[in-house]
Amino acid sequence: MWRRALYLLSHRHFSAEPEVPSLYSFLQPSLFALKRDPPLPPKPQQDPTPQTLTLERQSTLEATLRASLNANNTDEAWKSFKTLTNCSSFPSKPLTNSMITHLSSLKDTHNLKRAFASVVFLLEKNPSLVEYQTVETLLNSMKVGGTAAPAFALVKCMFKNRYFVPFGIWGSALVEICRKNGSFAAFLRVFNENCRIALDEKLDFMKPNLVACNAALEGCCRDLESIVDAENVVETMSVLGVRPDELSFGFLAYLYALKGLEEKIVELESLMSGFGFANKRTFLGNVISGYVKSGSLESVSVNILRNVRANGEDANFTEETFCQVVRGFLQHGSFKDLANLIIEAQKLETQSITIEKSIGYGIINACVNLGFLDKAHSILDEMNARGCSVGLGVYVPILKAYCQEKRTAEATELVTEISNSGLQLDATTYDALIDASMSSQDFQSAFSLFRDMREARIPDLNGSYLTILTGLTENHRPELMAAFLDEVVEDPRIVVGTHDWNSILHAFCKAGRLEDARRTFRRMVFLQFEPNEQTYLSLINGYANAEKYFNVMMLWNEVKRRLSIDGEKRFKLDHNLVDAFLYALVKGGFFDAVMQVVEKSKEMKIFVDKWRYKQAFMENHKKLKVAKLRKRNLRKMESLVAFKNWAGLSAE
Repeated sequence: MWRRALYLLSHRHFSAEPEVPSLYSFLQPSLFALKRDPPLPPKPQQDPTPQTLTLERQSTLEATLRASLNANNTDEAWKSFKTLTNCSSFPSKPLTNSMITHLSSLKDTHNLKRAFASVVFLLEKNPSLVEYQTVETLLNSMKVGGTAAPAFALVKCMFKNRYFVPFGIWGSALVEICRKNGSFAAFLRVFNENCRIALDEKLDFMKPNLVACNAALEGCCRDLESIVDAENVVETMSVLGVRPDELSFGFLAYLYALKGLEEKIVELESLMSGFGFANKRTFLGNVISGYVKSGSLESVSVNILRNVRANGEDANFTEETFCQVVRGFLQHGSFKDLANLIIEAQKLETQSITIEKSIGYGIINACVNLGFLDKAHSILDEMNARGCSVGLGVYVPILKAYCQEKRTAEATELVTEISNSGLQLDATTYDALIDASMSSQDFQSAFSLFRDMREARIPDLNGSYLTILTGLTENHRPELMAAFLDEVVEDPRIVVGTHDWNSILHAFCKAGRLEDARRTFRRMVFLQFEPNEQTYLSLINGYANAEKYFNVMMLWNEVKRRLSIDGEKRFKLDHNLVDAFLYALVKGGFFDAVMQVVEKSKEMKIFVDKWRYKQAFMENHKKLKVAKLRKRNLRKMESLVAFKNWAGLSAE
């Protein structure tokens, strides 16, 4: 079926490719000479007879080689190895392979050259000494080093010397090397020679796997752009019994689209169904890529719209495909053509389609990712100018881009446009926009977006609410916090707590804006939010810093009333609050209130450090005499005496 459906030519015999002129071009200067290299001019008085080694000398050199390898003395090992091979006295097989493996493992170019030269030399002279594992190790080192030319040369040398290694040992490494270096054309020649050997010699272990076949097919389709070569690879796959996959069909689809062979594409698509491949995303992406490469924008549009018509709820294209479409249209057409494609696609898409799967989203998102944000907005403007409906898929990528670029005012305008058109963004998009606005301190945009979010009846508002409140707190804008909280406090979708009011109070008090803090406190109580320890601590510290101790006493009266309500346990004193009240009241000289706080702390068994308040008294009221107070204010005098007795001060 694979061959018949593609109308392939009958199987042709493979011919061996000519060797590269210099197999050792990788080795300059060469460490071993090839037979076909021009002979070096003989040195004067040189004995042409090959040097031979005595058994004793050979044994000594092998022992030195083994010891050097064990000691990682590479240069000494190489010296012994060269001496042995130059004299045609090869070390033992284990020692020979240990030497090459050691050189391959060092990962530097110099020793990689040594390893390569050694293997090629041995393949020429004594192939039986080389183990498969050694070849695999060397090729893997070449893969890491990204050296394509010597890797191909090594495999060709193996073929030439009939040293047939199972494809699984060297094939995947060679595929990765050619993928990294873009040398698919060179791989194709090796692939063809390998297949010829596998078939002629009937060596099943030499048959390439699907990955290698696809690599060869990719080279034919994308690099060589040759239909004849591609169909030859397909024929070879059929002869070898290698079943194609989606990638195989995709590469052919790209080539046929590039050449404008639509009938072939239809045949391929039908054949895919026969093989049971239901997911045609890879296939369609390659078809579009081929048409884009050929500049046939009309064919691009036709195929995209045909796919939308068949799959109304899924664009079925990858992000990379959309990027290719955008590049192609902007290179050979214009943004107006892209706008028209989106308009036509929207007519075919079902209303239930998710935003990310729409054609509009795919194209606009690709524009944004390619750095064409202004072009994306031009497409949007073109659609609006034509009076066409614009789906959320067109808006969302632009909004996201504005967020990333902190263009929050433009994003807010776009949200207003979206709302006016009757579309509704989701909570996630609003959250992202509000977060971007707060990060760039564009508070008005954040407020506007939040109002729009509330009007759109988004059920979950708490995330954006907290983002705004936290941002205002960090930027020390309590007046905006108060206005914002007052605006949203009655919205049942927002969970407002006492801690939110406390944040505003704390910020006002820290800034010394005590009247604003007092108004916020009154508003908080009016709305029936119960003040807690932090509420009063912020106010006490604010008043104390401004030396408004009378206000602290009034706060104590407020707290005292809360403590005295029968049957209610809404509020309790703790150590921090007692300490703040005592310290401020002592400094202000309100000793009657001080002793009330002391009594309450005893009643509630709260530990009080008297030394701190004794120091506060000495710093602020050292000259205050009980005798003088007796004549003016008996009650204050009694409170002062009680405090001094409690604090351990002299009552005189």
